[in-house]
Amino acid sequence: MKKAVCIISGGMDSAVSAAIAKKEGYGIVGVHFNYGQRTQKRELECFRQLAEDLEVEERYEIDLPFFRQIGASALTDENLEVPTGGIEAGVPITYVPFRNGIFLSIAAAIGEKEGAEAIVIGVVEEDSSGYPDCRESYIRAMERAIDLGTRDETKLTIKMPLVHLKKAQIVQKALELGVDLSHTWSCYQENGDACGVCDSCRLRLKGFKEAGLPDPISYRM
Repeated sequence: MKKAVCIISGGMDSAVSAAIAKKEGYGIVGVHFNYGQRTQKRELECFRQLAEDLEVEERYEIDLPFFRQIGASALTDENLEVPTGGIEAGVPITYVPFRNGIFLSIAAAIGEKEGAEAIVIGVVEEDSSGYPDCRESYIRAMERAIDLGTRDETKLTIKMPLVHLKKAQIVQKALELGVDLSHTWSCYQENGDACGVCDSCRLRLKGFKEAGLPDPISYRM
């Protein structure tokens, strides 16, 4: 069976992307990163639940503690506050420097070892928080770099099935694929009830509202 290395954060976008890969006939190799994010514990729990849901064949839980040492992001540096005033223009302080580039590089190494044909990542360009490493042009450049930096017989295509979708469309896609969204986590700052006011919670809630569906996770607000 052909294999796809799916980067699964525990969030809605990566869960739906992995489900799409499974529907396309890929055997799923699930990769999750613990990088010192505030919600690391909850995201890891969700990854493990999703891995069971998706019948993931191989699982990798990768620890990347250096992101905390670097800091510079409200997700990994608790001296910085997670914005709760609404989504603003520009690159927000929740951006983690070059995170997706590092994730894709590790996923490529795993893909080469596993003999995979694809890497799947749940980036969303059109309805996201403005992160530069979620742009389609950037992901395509990484695909080219990975091709140049691996063995000739290694052919890894990077799939980003949600890159041009809105959050409401992603919610609908999850419903079509039977993805249990109660097993996903989007909040940037809470491990219990989601805060409901950070950028990620706002995008998620907006998506469910526009899709006309209730969000199955609990919020403290």
